[in-house]
Amino acid sequence: MRSRRTLVIGDIHSGLKALKDLLEIAKVTTEDTLIFLGDYIDAWSEAVETVNFLIHLKTTHHCIFLRGNHDELCYEWLTGAGDNPTWFMHGGRATAQSYAKTDEETKKLHMTFYEDLENFYLNEETNKLFLHAGFTHLKGIEHEYFTKSFYWDRTLWELALSLNPNLDQEDEYYPKRLTHYNEIYIGHTPVTRMGKTTPQNAANVWNVDTGAAFKGPLTAMDIKTKEFWQSEPVYTYYPEEKGRN
Repeated sequence: MRSRRTLVIGDIHSGLKALKDLLEIAKVTTEDTLIFLGDYIDAWSEAVETVNFLIHLKTTHHCIFLRGNHDELCYEWLTGAGDNPTWFMHGGRATAQSYAKTDEETKKLHMTFYEDLENFYLNEETNKLFLHAGFTHLKGIEHEYFTKSFYWDRTLWELALSLNPNLDQEDEYYPKRLTHYNEIYIGHTPVTRMGKTTPQNAANVWNVDTGAAFKGPLTAMDIKTKEFWQSEPVYTYYPEEKGRN
């Protein structure tokens, strides 16, 4: 009998076809816990369909949905913030076009979904932290004053990448942010910027955003074994679209 798994899933960016494929490739069952790192929309054309699928998935599977910066931008737009040209340039236009085809009841259901997203998830038993982007407070998430950092920060990943691997954790110059959690799982900054398409590890940080909004695949990773599964590059599921490329 296969043991229960906890799978962390990177940024989807409306790539519903890739997500469905990924869940089959990873042989996901109702025994698995699925932790989604945010950015469910913005890039490909199936924004509404993706959120509908996730809402239904939560009724059959144990899911934890974290808040991404794109989800927050979409929520602001849905709740009357008006058109955001910068958001439109970074995938929001495809999302707005998707919502233009749906009804008000669905929009209200989705607003509730966005409202209920978590800024972070800390498994206290394993001391593993999951969040979309990062945090800035030296003492950890519970002290974070700028809560938008949880889904906007890029400095945590930059810090982990730039860390001298020879620096001991007990050294006075070792970054305090990296000492509080056994492992930290993030998305937000695609590893395709590094020329990679697989989950990347630096210090105790794992980046699982493998560039689904661009030319990369969508990824799910077992946090215990570090085995991972991937869809095909997401753009191949949407050959008539540009995504964020």
